[in-house]
Amino acid sequence: MAEILILYYSRTGGTAEMARQVARGVEEVEGMTARLRTVPAVSAVCEAVEDEIPSDGAPYASPNDLRECAGLALGSPTRFGNMAAPLKYFLDSTGGLWLAGALAGKPAAVFASVSTLHGGHESTLLSMMLPLLHHGMLLVGIPFTEAALHETRGGGTPYGPSHWSGPESNAVLTAEEKRLCRALGRRLAWIARRLEAV
Repeated sequence: MAEILILYYSRTGGTAEMARQVARGVEEVEGMTARLRTVPAVSAVCEAVEDEIPSDGAPYASPNDLRECAGLALGSPTRFGNMAAPLKYFLDSTGGLWLAGALAGKPAAVFASVSTLHGGHESTLLSMMLPLLHHGMLLVGIPFTEAALHETRGGGTPYGPSHWSGPESNAVLTAEEKRLCRALGRRLAWIARRLEAV
């Protein structure tokens, strides 16, 4: 079975739950499976050393996870309208994959969680797209044919799913936000499967 890598960073759990919903969508597509991976936190004062395996949640990602995937879904909480530093730090270490063209031609998608309603949903999603474009990946969004885009009162954009977690970052995903995450997972997996058949 071909795998879609769902790579994310999460501090309060919202982005992690979105990743699980994207994975559910991926696995609704015959012949496709999801591989959940996260990245460790980074320190502002020195390079932090984390255990090789986190105490809970998904395992940490390695360059091989990217090399082996048929497609990538990238998720992050919003930090001042941008992706979180730990995810950017990991992506900055993928120069070897870029030189080898290892991700070129693979489909990719993005998702984000934000604590304020107008806190940068779309700019965060766009910031995550930039390194994917440099890698030569094919970006996948959510078309407006997806009904939940018209119904959401929280997060959700055509650039990718988003989640409004609230000022305390404790709001659960709405039904529409979950539907958009699953829809993105299905769309990404479907496109990856079609590309693998070419």
